[in-house]
Amino acid sequence: MQQQVFPTKGNLIASKKSLDLSTLGFDLLDRKRNILVRELMLKVEDAKRIKQQIADTFERAYKSLEQANITLGIIEEIAEGMPVDNSIQLGYRSVMGVEVPTVQTDGSLPLPSYGFTQTNSKLDYALFCFHEAKQMAAKLAEVENGVYRLANAIAKTQKRANALQNIMIPNLTETARFIADALEEKEREEFSRMKVIKRQKQGKEAQ
Repeated sequence: MQQQVFPTKGNLIASKKSLDLSTLGFDLLDRKRNILVRELMLKVEDAKRIKQQIADTFERAYKSLEQANITLGIIEEIAEGMPVDNSIQLGYRSVMGVEVPTVQTDGSLPLPSYGFTQTNSKLDYALFCFHEAKQMAAKLAEVENGVYRLANAIAKTQKRANALQNIMIPNLTETARFIADALEEKEREEFSRMKVIKRQKQGKEAQ
């Protein structure tokens, strides 16, 4: 690389400026990576906690549905009469430029869409359990999708930081050193040449 750069003061200034910018860029990427890693670890912990709870929640929901079916018979007609749930809203929040999804759900328990004369509390409890399962499933989807996006962003940030740390910064450092050494050598040669000229001039004046 050094052979491609002509050793001038202008190129030395440009190389040092590029080196400063690359060093600043690496520092910013390193800071971004640390923040993303911290956010990722928090979401991983959330995912572990939710996964531990969600299995029990779904098991309870299906058992409650089984009880409702036993006491009421197969409640397929009642299930078909349930309205479509459109309460889930998707959004995003930015973490160091990374769009992390957010899932908003209506936390209030939906009103039963069936009559009470031909149903019982078993069905009401099943409705409550599946509502709780839905809330947890939405939260788990948010967390796991966030983990995926953050992991990808960390990998890309790490790649860019490595390129700066292992390629750009060493090359720019070596280039600046090469130019500085060449300019210093040139100054020494010029100083020596001026001394020779001065001695020759003094010799001629002495004659």
